Amino acid sequence: MNQITGAELTIRLLKRQNINIIAGIPGGSNLPLYDALAQHPEIRHILARHEQGAGFIAQGISRTTGRPSVCLATSGPGATNLFTALADAKLDSIPIICITGQVPRHLIGTDAFQEVDTYGMSMAITKHNFIAGSAHELPDIIPEAFRIAVSGRPGPVLIDIPRDVQTQVIGFERFPEPGIADPSSDIDQAALDTAIRMINASRRPILYTGGGIMHSCASGIARELAEKAGIPVAMTLMGLGAIPSDHPLSLGMLGMHGARYTNMALEECDLLIAAGTRFDDRATGRIAEFCPDAGIIHIDIDPAELNKLRQIHVGIKADLKEALELILPFIEKKGRNTWLDRIAQLKRQYPMIMQGKDDPLKPYGIIRRIGELAGEDAIVATDVGKHQMWVAQAYPFQRPRQFLTSGGLGTMGFGLPAAIGASLACPDRKVICFSGDGSLLMNIQEFATAVEEDVNITVILFNNNSLGLVRQQQDLFFGRRYFASEFKNRVDFSAIARGFGIRTFDLAGGDDPAGTIAEALAWRGPCLIHAPVDLDEDVYPMVPPGAANREMIGGPAFGDWEEAA
Repeated sequence: MNQITGAELTIRLLKRQNINIIAGIPGGSNLPLYDALAQHPEIRHILARHEQGAGFIAQGISRTTGRPSVCLATSGPGATNLFTALADAKLDSIPIICITGQVPRHLIGTDAFQEVDTYGMSMAITKHNFIAGSAHELPDIIPEAFRIAVSGRPGPVLIDIPRDVQTQVIGFERFPEPGIADPSSDIDQAALDTAIRMINASRRPILYTGGGIMHSCASGIARELAEKAGIPVAMTLMGLGAIPSDHPLSLGMLGMHGARYTNMALEECDLLIAAGTRFDDRATGRIAEFCPDAGIIHIDIDPAELNKLRQIHVGIKADLKEALELILPFIEKKGRNTWLDRIAQLKRQYPMIMQGKDDPLKPYGIIRRIGELAGEDAIVATDVGKHQMWVAQAYPFQRPRQFLTSGGLGTMGFGLPAAIGASLACPDRKVICFSGDGSLLMNIQEFATAVEEDVNITVILFNNNSLGLVRQQQDLFFGRRYFASEFKNRVDFSAIARGFGIRTFDLAGGDDPAGTIAEALAWRGPCLIHAPVDLDEDVYPMVPPGAANREMIGGPAFGDWEEAA
């Protein structure tokens, strides 16, 4: 029988789960884990500069690969700094394993130095969590954590390990099998049959895809279904890339900042096939008025989502890919030319206007130019704000897992560390990170991590010296009372980036902005493109908070909507 510490056992169990990159920060309560990790150079450790950054680096790895990833933090503030990344992963169904150190067992509950109830505090923002009461429990806990994270609807799992459990020496004979996803459960055949009949009978169907299409690797089969049956495809923010943005059946993004023609088409559809989506309010607007005349088929791995927010006609609890594979052979091949002609009419009547799309100094122009130069293999991450919506509207996404963004939680500071994680997972691919000045300041310290790891990321900073989307809502809905949304101090981001060792490019004042963008994208390694943006450059169209999608407002460029209607 071999003698082994809890810390060494933990690292070996992670290795057996094929974990080869771990992001984190050491501290007093997880130093035994780090000491064990140092003995395993085959596992690459990424020293983040903030635990939230470590959590989002792990997310970038997982969102890009579809596999679980790991981050480490110490007790107390180390653990609580991870909580935002955990909550973000919970809402977007991202499988990450967060391992936190904890004070020794005999000090738990005594208000010891850097002690918090990590287990209790994290219950609401994880899919599951554990606290190890003994090193003997680790061979059960760690594979089980991975199994839970990837089974059914994916999500984050936290393992809290007291320091004395890490140093505890136990006798150990053999390793358990790695944790893998549970097999899928049987699918209700009667529900499938009803869904098939509804699809074949519909005259104006729309396929409505969300993040679940990525998790189940179902984009290929969904595209086959759409093409076979002539069904237009609308995507949530998390579903972008389900089919190429230039595909004839693509309606792009629906909802608050989607194209008006997309939302109007949903008003007219007679069947909505909701595939791997949870009817988020940013997508549906006022939920009671979403797709008012449509029958609704909802396919989701999580039975709790069925009938949760909207009464549906057929609910299918299933892995999306497996369900669509069973449905597709029985779907009638149809052109649905009358419906597609109506879609084309709506696109003419309510066009998506991208002002400045040919100007390399304007947001849409910068995004489109980068999309052309970066190529189909590029991975795109964003932070949260106007730039996020401009990218969702304008970037030419071509495939699943190309777009990494914080959808459910809307976390500023997500973009840079997530981009670092994506580059670590896919070092041969260019990673683009679009950010805003408010968002970048949230986790700007991760520039140090990017330089240290020499990741191939290009950060495009849209700088309007404000919290842009907050200011836009104050402009529209709060009588132009701009409070706490405009920054008084102008930060020299180029100087700060250079201080971290980042190569910088500035679109301000140059006579060849298109050439500057091309030069930056050709740079191998971390770099920053600073792009000044006018304070009043807003993102339209927009559904006012709490309104129905049909009530979206267009802004100055869309002034002919009412006349066209």
